[in-house]
Amino acid sequence: MVIFMENIKKALLGFFGFFGGVGRDFIKGDIFVKLSALIMGIGFIRRRQYVKGILVTLFQLVIIVFIFSFAIPNLSKFPTLGTVKFEAVFNLETMRNEVNDFDHSFKILIYSLAAIVVLIAAAFFWLQNIRNVRKSEVLSREGKSLPSFLDEVRELRDKRFHVVLLSLPCLGIILFTIIPLLVMILVAFTNYDQQNMPPAALIDWVGFANFKTLFANTATSAFGYAFIKVLSWTLTWAVLATATCYIGGVMVSLLINSAKTKFKSLWRTMLVVSIAVPQFVSLLVVRNFFANTGIVNTYLSQWGVTDFLKDIGLVASHIDYVPFLTNPQWTKFMIVTINVWVGVPYLMLIATGILMNIPQELYESARIDGANPFRSFIHITMPYMLFVTAPFLVTSVVQNINNFNIIYLLTQDVYITTDQTLANVNAKEIDLLVTWLYRLTQEYYNYKMSSVIGIMVFIVCAIITLWAFNLVLKTNKEDKFQL
Repeated sequence: MVIFMENIKKALLGFFGFFGGVGRDFIKGDIFVKLSALIMGIGFIRRRQYVKGILVTLFQLVIIVFIFSFAIPNLSKFPTLGTVKFEAVFNLETMRNEVNDFDHSFKILIYSLAAIVVLIAAAFFWLQNIRNVRKSEVLSREGKSLPSFLDEVRELRDKRFHVVLLSLPCLGIILFTIIPLLVMILVAFTNYDQQNMPPAALIDWVGFANFKTLFANTATSAFGYAFIKVLSWTLTWAVLATATCYIGGVMVSLLINSAKTKFKSLWRTMLVVSIAVPQFVSLLVVRNFFANTGIVNTYLSQWGVTDFLKDIGLVASHIDYVPFLTNPQWTKFMIVTINVWVGVPYLMLIATGILMNIPQELYESARIDGANPFRSFIHITMPYMLFVTAPFLVTSVVQNINNFNIIYLLTQDVYITTDQTLANVNAKEIDLLVTWLYRLTQEYYNYKMSSVIGIMVFIVCAIITLWAFNLVLKTNKEDKFQL
């Protein structure tokens, strides 16, 4: 957390330093620097940088047209998200339905957000332009030659080529990651759901009402109860899935790499083949295997295992199958177990690579000191494994919090919730936050609550990541493993 706060402090200092530099350049600059705040290219044109001056002036004109033709019409409706409702009237003369000029609330939200992002980017470009004009003025006063447009293009091609390469990925991140995330956040403060679906209906801002609903447990809403239940299982699942796969992968890797194990390549190949099969195919096949009428239950019934489980109370007496994917406790157990089968091969490969790089001098020194294989494993192998894989463990926990595939593909159209309170808010006992969010969105069109849950998923993952990485950095023992 300390490192995170230091990075935030540096970012804020750089942010405010930029604005301070713009202010100093504007005050100390000549009349053309000041006029460049109104006409962006005038300072460059004054110093015979004609191409650069014309280009930034054209950019300014494009932004002005964008403001009046796109930004203002949408931003003016942003506070209300529209007031004109959709209406269709049948025209007897044309014999067609004529639609009025209605407001599409969701488009207004998206277009307004896009306008804000463009205007913020244009504002930073405008401020940076003032600094560039001031830089040209200083060079001119010092008698130095100003770079031509071709010189600056060559500099971008040579010395600053990294800027050119990173510009497209950054633009992609803004368009396909940041803006959709901001849209999701804004939707959480609206009443966008199945009853308020544009264009047929308008959506309105509701403030923090949806967040209150998520944490409330009233006679009309059970979201508070469901959120606690789903969050508890999500965190439990994340820890169990990470721990079981990690321990299983290390154990399998140790067994395969043991000097007593024969046909090592065969065992590795068999495990790697399971990775080659697409996960969704494997999970759907496994779902059919463990269905109430699947092949596994057929054999268990024939072998008498089902009757034995009934006798010891693990299976209800009124059913003739093991409810692998239809009972809450059995389903959770099966999800963790199947995830071990899916996840261990990955961890086995990672652990194999790490084990091959542990210095053998450590084991030789341990044997000289009289340590047996178990003590060597406890004091050398596992500390080294944890040292190398600590960041991976942190990301694995976060990844398992959002592990949509294994939960959804194993239980969709198979598991039916027995908790009516959860069913009232479209949740299930085996849901993770991400599968609950998906179901609310795709099946029940409750976009407002799914957006709120999405924000909570981000907060949970951010807290876990910051806490875990801070703990990893504090307990870093790199010096103990460097020879």
